[in-house]
Amino acid sequence: MGEGAGGVLTFAEQRDGEIHPVSYEILGKGGELADKLGVELSTVLLTGGGSQPDELIYRGAEKVYLYESSIFGSPNEIAFKGNIVDLISEVNPEIFLIGATNFGRSLAPRIAASLETGLTADCTDLKIDEDGRFVQIRPAFSGNVLAHIMTSSRPRMSTVRYGEFEEPERDEGRGGEVIRRNVLEGGNEDPKIMEVSEGEEVRLEDAEIVISGGRGLRDPSDFDLLEKLADLLGGEVGSSRPLVDDGWIDRSHQVGYSGKRVKPRIYIACGISGAPQHLAGMKESDFIIAINSDPSAPIFDVADYGIVGDLYGVIPEFLKGLREGVDCLEE
Repeated sequence: MGEGAGGVLTFAEQRDGEIHPVSYEILGKGGELADKLGVELSTVLLTGGGSQPDELIYRGAEKVYLYESSIFGSPNEIAFKGNIVDLISEVNPEIFLIGATNFGRSLAPRIAASLETGLTADCTDLKIDEDGRFVQIRPAFSGNVLAHIMTSSRPRMSTVRYGEFEEPERDEGRGGEVIRRNVLEGGNEDPKIMEVSEGEEVRLEDAEIVISGGRGLRDPSDFDLLEKLADLLGGEVGSSRPLVDDGWIDRSHQVGYSGKRVKPRIYIACGISGAPQHLAGMKESDFIIAINSDPSAPIFDVADYGIVGDLYGVIPEFLKGLREGVDCLEE
């Protein structure tokens, strides 16, 4: 493709008419990049109906390319890909950003392959350097280093992790243009979605309270103890990477550079030593409680409240005190 002329374009992911929050986050970051480059910020919304394109304008988009059809009511990557590739080929953006959700991670490489362009996945930061070059930053080597990547192909494509950037303020006074596009329906080669089965969705990024386990756990079944605490507090269970790698818990629970970045009101680290990869994913929590039997564990350096002790003795006491408190309230 030729030189980018269409500015910065983002993908506004939606499901059942609700726009995913990561779509607003990448609009905010996209706006910063567009301002640095002196180009336009636009977004593309493909929806089966019910989505509000004006919301994207309120969050900073100057143009919203709107596709409405029942084929976008299900996560059909082939239908989404065909229409987005057609749009990109026409507007020729300099940069194209997609949220690194499950759907985004599946959709982005299909688009990149069709456009014969590069793709940097799971970015944690994006910037324009002093020479006006687009720099994509992502963790590498198990999160021990941050790779700074620059691509020469156009458009420059990135998927961006949810929770890395702040959502821009909503401003109903912002002006913008909604451009309705003709939908490419595809052909017989498109897959047919027979059924959509919703599994358990773990949204650690949205949790107010996260209780995470690390190497201090002795057995996979011991996550049940953390589940009990999470249930009483109304929180979610997280994990450090080693336990995910060992298959003790699903990767959707992983906190850290190569997992999810969380910013809860309360983060309770249970048997987690505090490796840099993990700390990077939770150190911005409002209040951190660390439970570890090793008084020299690095986790205590970032904790607001540290408990030196065996988590198998400490957590049952937590549970007992919480249950007694609930019983008193109910009397």
